[in-house]
Amino acid sequence: QGQFVESGGGLVQPGGSLRLSCVASVSIFSIRAMGWYRQAPGKQRELVAGITSGSNTNYADSVKGRFIISRDNAKNTVWLQMNSLKPEDTAVYYCNFKPPGYGYWGQGTQVTVSS
Repeated sequence: QGQFVESGGGLVQPGGSLRLSCVASVSIFSIRAMGWYRQAPGKQRELVAGITSGSNTNYADSVKGRFIISRDNAKNTVWLQMNSLKPEDTAVYYCNFKPPGYGYWGQGTQVTVSS
């Protein structure tokens, strides 16, 4: 049982949309900033979106205007709405604290953008 469980990934065509969900079982979720990270084959893991406990957000330049991160502290859940998807978005997506807790990486969810 992972402390962060990601879901919602899949195969989508370029220009399509996908919504990822992350449910946390950690008790301190509501007072910690969270982030969505991704890792493509052969590349380093990168932060794509962050959100504070009060729902202030920030985004990597590569996804600004296309992705939206949100959270519901009462549900211990953080979402990533991904729009106008590009092949370059193909990666395994993970949620974690921001900054990440390195003992908390889960399985992630695969997002594949392909025509």
